[in-house]
Amino acid sequence: MQIPAPDRLLAVLPSHLHADARSRYAEHGATLYRRLAQLYGGSAGFDAWYEDLLALAGQLLGARPASLLAIDAQRAAQPDWFASEHMLGYSAYVAQFGSSFKGVAERIGHLQEAGVSYLHLLPFLRPRAGENDGGFALASFDDVDPALGTNEDLDALCTALREAGISLCADLVLNHVADDHPWAVGAVQGDARLREFFHVFPDRSMPDRYEPTLGQVFPQAAPGNFTYVEALDGWVWTTFYPFQWDLNYANRAVFAEVAAALLRLANRGVEAFRLDSTAFLWKREGSSCMNLPEAHAILQALRALVSIVAPGVLLKAEAIVPTRDLPAYLGSADTAECHLAYHSTLMAAGWAALAEQDTSLLREVIANTPPLPPAASWVTYIRCHDDIGWKILAEEARSQERLNGIADFFHGRHGSFARGVAFQSGRATNGTAASLAGFETASTPEQAADCLRRLVLLHGLAFSFGGLPLLYMGDELGTLNEHGYLADPGRAHDTRWVQRAALDPARLAQRHDASGAAGAVFGALRTLAARRQSQPDLAAGQPRTLLHAVDPAVLALARGERFLNLSNFSARSIELDLAAIGAGQWAVDGGRVVLGPWAMLWLER
Repeated sequence: MQIPAPDRLLAVLPSHLHADARSRYAEHGATLYRRLAQLYGGSAGFDAWYEDLLALAGQLLGARPASLLAIDAQRAAQPDWFASEHMLGYSAYVAQFGSSFKGVAERIGHLQEAGVSYLHLLPFLRPRAGENDGGFALASFDDVDPALGTNEDLDALCTALREAGISLCADLVLNHVADDHPWAVGAVQGDARLREFFHVFPDRSMPDRYEPTLGQVFPQAAPGNFTYVEALDGWVWTTFYPFQWDLNYANRAVFAEVAAALLRLANRGVEAFRLDSTAFLWKREGSSCMNLPEAHAILQALRALVSIVAPGVLLKAEAIVPTRDLPAYLGSADTAECHLAYHSTLMAAGWAALAEQDTSLLREVIANTPPLPPAASWVTYIRCHDDIGWKILAEEARSQERLNGIADFFHGRHGSFARGVAFQSGRATNGTAASLAGFETASTPEQAADCLRRLVLLHGLAFSFGGLPLLYMGDELGTLNEHGYLADPGRAHDTRWVQRAALDPARLAQRHDASGAAGAVFGALRTLAARRQSQPDLAAGQPRTLLHAVDPAVLALARGERFLNLSNFSARSIELDLAAIGAGQWAVDGGRVVLGPWAMLWLER
């Protein structure tokens, strides 16, 4: 296959950018062209469209500020910069963390104190008017939510974060837009070109053929995958909610528009993108319409384009899928895809081990996780803005009854310490890390100490597994569930709001008081982050080895040549003979260690 020359790319660039652009195109142009040809090469005018895409890429590269070009050069020289043991992420809503972009800027000091180098701000672009799925129903790719500030406020925040050594990550919703997005509005108004941006069917015949093999994301709140839109006189594909219209990536114009939107935000100073709902991008009758090869081709083409225009920018796949489907989102040594991917099965398996006081599920997930391709990293975490969906452990659990028991535990049944809230008829769980770990039910200092050990244990897993660990807003302060959302008719139906409360200024002020829960949690996690930064073997790309720990409640995870994490996921004390588990080289007194209830021990040779 003959790859087109970069003439249209270079034609719009100032001469001082030609050498870098030519070099990057030589490295990534073949992937860009081949993946797009795979998707769209059979359509008329493909080559002319591709040349226009190169010209658009050139315009966006030419508009890239000098400060960001400098970051591009620095990171291109060290492509695995984000896989370092020094990286620590933090995820928050703008409104709940700082009220506005200016308020977030005022709390940069708190992030620095916690050791944060990567800040993921959940959707802050202008959302749909009214119900908007927590901001994930976007009405604009270019304008921020006016309730949070102005575009200029975002620019200032990007600059302030960059000066503090913190990379800003933004959500880019790939699968859909809101029904009041200009593309949807134009389609409703009769624009035939924009109607083709969506999957619109004149009657139920095709939806009825697709539906039997499709899953349902929100079966209680939004059953089915298609919505009749009277103004279009047709059925629109709506995987998530009726007001979120799936984009038609079989239309090459959609790819070009979304890619351009991403690169415009990158030119504003956004350094990473959480690509939302990546698994759903391509539709094929008779399939689940998830994880299809074409979806990966879209992501690989997007990665290649970003590598040409803004190589300092990271792409993160939000694909909440079983372990076997995760590695594809990072690509391979031959074909790069996303730089980062959430390891959601590891997160769920960590909590499952806590509930069962047994690490078998967790050990199987770890054993099934392959080595990372070059310059890639998992995102490891224990909580986020979303639910814990237990079904992603179905292959490892091999029993729905077992998953139901884990869910019941975190919903506070059978004498459990946890206080989670059921989601999707109990198939999933919501709640803050502290409430799930038992802080809400602890009534004695001893019980509170157990809660803290459980939190450190889980965060220790995320910090030592091999990836970019991510803290969720308020978890560093031991924030509890907040049920005030029940009084809001627009939110009461969605229990995910229980973990989306505003950061409590009182808890923030108490973060240095070790006698209280907020200070105890903050101090413990800050110490853990500092220890991680001193361990080169905890960089994402270092080898991972599971040791046989004899007791089912123990996880023995070695990293590199020098590091060992011993974790006890039970309420009993356990004595380990290091030689018996294959860890005799980690010399300690007598070669034996005792792990107290819920205890974690990090050893370094």
